[in-house]
Amino acid sequence: MNNLRQIGKKIIVSLLHSLQRGTIWIIILSLLFISIGFITTVKPAYRISSSVITHWTSQVDSSVFIHLLGMENKQYTKMNYSDDIQDLSMTDLLIELTTNIRPNDVRSLLGREIPSFYAYDQKIIVAGEGIDYTALPIESSPPLDVVLEERDATVDEEETDKEPEEEGEKQKEPESEHTTGENKVVFIYNTHNRESFLPHLDGVKDPNLAFHKEVNITKVSDHLAESLEKKGIGTQVDHTDFTSVLNQKGWEYWQSYDASKPIVEEALAGNSKINYVFDLHRDSRRREDTTSTIDGKDYASLFFVIGSDYSNNEKNVALATKLHDQIEEKYPGLSRGVSQQGGAGRNGVYNQNLSDNAILIEVGGVDNTLTELYRSADVLAEVFSNYYWDAEAVQEDS
Repeated sequence: MNNLRQIGKKIIVSLLHSLQRGTIWIIILSLLFISIGFITTVKPAYRISSSVITHWTSQVDSSVFIHLLGMENKQYTKMNYSDDIQDLSMTDLLIELTTNIRPNDVRSLLGREIPSFYAYDQKIIVAGEGIDYTALPIESSPPLDVVLEERDATVDEEETDKEPEEEGEKQKEPESEHTTGENKVVFIYNTHNRESFLPHLDGVKDPNLAFHKEVNITKVSDHLAESLEKKGIGTQVDHTDFTSVLNQKGWEYWQSYDASKPIVEEALAGNSKINYVFDLHRDSRRREDTTSTIDGKDYASLFFVIGSDYSNNEKNVALATKLHDQIEEKYPGLSRGVSQQGGAGRNGVYNQNLSDNAILIEVGGVDNTLTELYRSADVLAEVFSNYYWDAEAVQEDS
């Protein structure tokens, strides 16, 4: 009889434990369903945006995601990845998630402690010759009153619109056999539209003062558009003075992309044919870093910049990389590379979330002349037109 009682007690205790565990699981599942329901029904303004998730995950090394995928599909662990993919360290991962510091990257620590060190917290996608983290583009952010200041400038348009004649005569550039007709498929604008060049600013030697209302990067955009039109590619150029927009709104210079974003949105909404968006800038680096000599002629170097603080930027990266590769194939040394920029101290989006084919292009630096800049714009038009018509041919065949 005592044995039966003991057995009965054990059964009751076991049932109670099972009931407790079952209750816990029911509570967990209920909370899960409630959370999912809240996330899917809450107003968009209160949801966690994709940009926030992108910012969180961007701090985690890519090897972590490879290992997570491998936990579900063993084929991922059997594939041959580059040597950059390291074994997963749970200790390092825990440190990254809790402190936002990567143990194997000293920049993630020093960038928060040393002023301006965050400038090196970038990712080089493709490095041109001699390019490392110390040679990446510098985006200045001067006080707005410095940009607005009146300065004298000198430009010989006749000289900068043509190349020196070779052997007494320069052959006329043939017209393209292709054309987009009346369609404008490329949109060009300049977020930092007053970025100028010291050789054309009378008496200005300080690179931090290289700004002008008329003689600036917008002239390069106009020349690029003309070159693209000669290649049969319809191009729309925006001439908004975003510096004046900032001044009217009482904004700071670092808010320039907030000022230019509505213009890009308006252009895309008003013309469904636009498929490529180029934001042209000039680098703040000096001549030795921004000039390439090819066949005895000086060119303003090019650098392609992609933002890292928005999701689904793979196509933007692919376009920039393709253009870099094709430029390097025909004009070695002209393109300095492709980089991803974001995080503290940077916009990190650059309006590139508005189009899969939006890229920021640094054309030359503060010491380059318009002659050098125009040469590089012609090269960019040549390479891009080849890329564009090849892509169009593939679409027609598919």
